[in-house]
Amino acid sequence: MRDLPIILFGVGSVGRALLRQIVEHRSLHADQYGLRLDVLAVCDSSGALVESGHGLDDGLLTEVVAHKAAGNRLAAHRAGGPQSDLTGIVDIAGRSHTVVVDCTASTATVDALLYALDRHYAVVLANKKPLTIDQEVYDRLTSAGGTEFDVPLRHLGRIRWETTVGAALPIIVTLNRLVSSGDMVKRITGAFSGTLGYVMSGLQTGQPFSAVVREAHRLGYTEPDPRDDLSGMDVARKALILARGLGWRMDMNQVAVEGLYPAAMAELSVSEFMDALPQLDDDFCARVEAAAAAGNVLRYAAAVADGRCSVGPVTVPATGPLGRLTGSDNLAEFTTRWYDPNLLVIQGRGAGTDATASGVLSDIIELAFTA
Repeated sequence: MRDLPIILFGVGSVGRALLRQIVEHRSLHADQYGLRLDVLAVCDSSGALVESGHGLDDGLLTEVVAHKAAGNRLAAHRAGGPQSDLTGIVDIAGRSHTVVVDCTASTATVDALLYALDRHYAVVLANKKPLTIDQEVYDRLTSAGGTEFDVPLRHLGRIRWETTVGAALPIIVTLNRLVSSGDMVKRITGAFSGTLGYVMSGLQTGQPFSAVVREAHRLGYTEPDPRDDLSGMDVARKALILARGLGWRMDMNQVAVEGLYPAAMAELSVSEFMDALPQLDDDFCARVEAAAAAGNVLRYAAAVADGRCSVGPVTVPATGPLGRLTGSDNLAEFTTRWYDPNLLVIQGRGAGTDATASGVLSDIIELAFTA
């Protein structure tokens, strides 16, 4: 039996789901792969649990999941303690072949991730932010420190970031395979937000914009502040990751983003924003009706083509792949040298903590045999 050491940053919904799946799939990993995932450390922004011997036992991992689900901090856990230095956690707990997993939504993990790669550990990202800040950070992460003549080299041996775009859908691996094969990617378009997909589907059925957003908020599909979704910035980060995956040298300020609310509403409190939503109903109703009159539908989509990235509401043919998309599904269309005019389309569930965690777990298992 081979032991694979794991250090986890972030015990939010995805991090908790990952820990549950690690525990639930012990027999599968042992029987099919001769592998045991040893969780050496679990960290949140306040504290950490560390066991660098044989890892935290399953009973303690299950307890940690319940502790965090109840809204508690790891620093307050009976087996935990305060931490303010993730790099120090990696230094103390890490050992040969460790995989550092980032399930946060923070840039505070970057130094620790780079340190882990410098130590020749592997990294799995569900966190988009390290890949969408400075181009230099993206280069260092995805090249795993390898350069030649000061030019970053693409090196996928010790890092995976599949779930940063489309949850567990194989979008990043498809892009990497297209690029590595020399197939020229001319255009990538897609819908990369389950939340905004839900909103667009509701508009298509004739519901007012305000009612759809309120329902999505009530169901927990949006962030506590729905503007975090409706601004389009999360989709913009995903588009930038795809553009950089093509080798483009681009920063966030070069992505054109059109949100779903006017700038004046950005200064309102959450409750004021929710109360003001009906002001937008007539405009969205008119846009949906105008699209339908032309045989089209309204979708929130990203486009990466001709050196430009754009994100926002667009009208697309109702009979096309994007037009047929419903609910929280994500979709990516690749137009390439070989996939044109018949495009390469990837579609499926693009949201949900369990689906995302399963993609993270798949990345971990893959790295066990490739890093």
